Formats: sequence, C-alpha cells, structure tokens
Amino acid sequence: MRLVGLTGGIASGKSTVSGLFKSAGVPVVDADVVARNVVQKGTGGWKKIVKAFGNGILLENGEIDRAQLGQIVFSDPEKRKLLNRLLAPHISCGIFWEILKLWVKGCLVIVVDIPLLFETKMDRWTDPVVVVWVDPKTQIERLMSRDGCGQEQAQSRIDAQLALDWKKSEADIVIDNSGSLDDTKEQFQEVLKQVSGPLTWKESMMSRDGLLSIVVCTAAGVLLAQKNLL
Repeated sequence: MRLVGLTGGIASGKSTVSGLFKSAGVPVVDADVVARNVVQKGTGGWKKIVKAFGNGILLENGEIDRAQLGQIVFSDPEKRKLLNRLLAPHISCGIFWEILKLWVKGCLVIVVDIPLLFETKMDRWTDPVVVVWVDPKTQIERLMSRDGCGQEQAQSRIDAQLALDWKKSEADIVIDNSGSLDDTKEQFQEVLKQVSGPLTWKESMMSRDGLLSIVVCTAAGVLLAQKNLL
C-alpha cells in the first residue's frame, strides 16, 4: 500500500488537487473532514474545546462556531498550539481509522490530505509527499478574494502557518498552482502517473493482499514443519 501525503498552505489550491485525485478514482482521506467529525457536539474533541475555550464559542444549536474559533486561534499563537494539542490525538486516530477501512477494501494507493502534514510529523508515514505551492502574491490575492478579508488579516493567517517555500523544499513532488486551472491539471496528470506506478516490494507487503500472502505462507510453513516433525 502506498500512502501519498498531500499538503500545501492556505489558499494554495490543495483542495483543488485533492478533488482531482478523487475525480481520477484515487481514494482520499481528508483530514479537514476528520477534524470536523471529531468536534461534533458531544464528542470527546468537542468537550475538550468547550472546556478550554468556554461556551462562548458555541452556536445556538450547541455546535462549535468554527469561524469564531478560527479567528481566536489565528490571532493567538498560544491558543492555536493549545487547539492543535487538544485535537491532534482525535484527528490522528480518525485518519488512521479511515486509512484502515480503505486498506481492508484492498486499496493500493491512498492520498492522505493533511494541511498540517509536516507540523504533525505525519510526513514520516507518507511517501511521496506532494506539496501544492503558489507564489506569495497570488496566495494572498486568492485568500482575500475567497474569504473577503483585508490584506493585513490575510497576511496574518498566512504567517500563522509554516512557510510554503519551506514545505516546497521538503516535498518529493511539487505542483505549482500559481497559474490557471488548466496548468494545474496538466501537472496533475504527470503526478498521477508517478503516484500510480508499480508498488515497491515493501509497499506490496503492506497491502491487504500482501499481508494475507505472508500469513498464508507462514501458516503453510508451520504446517509443513509440523508434518516433518511427526
């Protein structure tokens, strides 16, 4: 099984590339979806957040006001670290569970879409790592247009993350999303060929069928050894 790490920065276009993988039939585990699930009303993640940030971050229906919580943590590095620390175990467990379900189905290539791939050290479990990069000017313009925020606020949100250029330097594969969607799609086709290539021996052994083969061969070896001893 091959785990492909997909990451980027805010407004870099990572979600666009994630959607291209899905359209190509490659299963994607989306950490943002997992994160939303682990903070639903009544869950362990929800309880931790309410305890740490108070009832003031709740909507009338009891769900967490994600927009308000986002404003709080983006403006305060310590509170952002606290939130990440509280939710990291729940999100990691959720991601693992989603990967396990796809493994049971026999999927050979799985894309793990994680905005904080490097920050959470989960890049150690993925190979290759794909970074969706965009030039700084385009990034801030897209963020301002997408969220309707001012330049200062947009820059503050960008600065709250690891530098996209640093992520680019750590990547195995880089998709430059600074241009048009057609340019990105063209690059994606080449990336798709790379990540969909033949599995290595180690990756094959990590797959469901590979593990079953090991179990069968081991069992057969044990039975043969017992027979010879009789």
